[in-house]
Amino acid sequence: MGESRRVALISGAGRGIGAATAREMARRGYHVVVNYRENASAAQGVVDEIEAAGGTAEARRADVCDAGQVGELVRRVTADHGRIDVLICNANTVNPPFEPLLSVSWEAFIGKVGGELAGAFHLTQHVLPAMQRQRAGRIVYISSTAADLVGSVAAHSTAKAALNTFSRHVAAQAAQDGIVVNTVAFGTVRTDATAGVLGDGLRKFTEERSVLGRVMDPEDAARSVASVADDGFGAAVGQVIRVDGGYDVLDQQLHAVMEFFR
Repeated sequence: MGESRRVALISGAGRGIGAATAREMARRGYHVVVNYRENASAAQGVVDEIEAAGGTAEARRADVCDAGQVGELVRRVTADHGRIDVLICNANTVNPPFEPLLSVSWEAFIGKVGGELAGAFHLTQHVLPAMQRQRAGRIVYISSTAADLVGSVAAHSTAKAALNTFSRHVAAQAAQDGIVVNTVAFGTVRTDATAGVLGDGLRKFTEERSVLGRVMDPEDAARSVASVADDGFGAAVGQVIRVDGGYDVLDQQLHAVMEFFR
């Protein structure tokens, strides 16, 4: 790898949005560190795809909820490459309990909220000092429009809302060192992680409220993340950037309450 090649560390990059983002960042000229927790073969598969396309990448194992493992991951990456230019916090650390608030246990609720924040917190605490030494860098947190939902997603929504707020605190502190921090909040994306909840009803509902006419796929998501991570999204700093295929505005247009404004 040439010394001038920029380095992007992507957590949870063995599948779904993370894998697609790894491929897109490599296409843009980054050396990509594909972080994974358990599925080494999937992570190596992403590396192989990147290399077959002419890019460079490597798979590195670490549980991002474990501060010690994250510290070692960052130490090794910086020792080998001398830099981390982009951090994309994407790992789905804990699957959310999709239950009504009154039936979900405290353990399941706080497990999701704590797990969501742990991955972002540990990666930020270890990568940010390296970027501060460089006086440059970009951090992108992957969130969800579920932060604005109510219903049987209390743990998931609370976790994503907390992540959004955390990211703004990081952005405020990092900006003075030339580091740009933003969050991308996705609507429904068709991935392995959403396969269990994306039934025909939700799929049709989403398609009817999308300018794409379909549910977003990981490649749609990856292009959005890479634009924010690579190009910096102009002067955006500390923003939660909603990417939902137009769902929010089209849902309001279709909603009966709009009749009052016609």
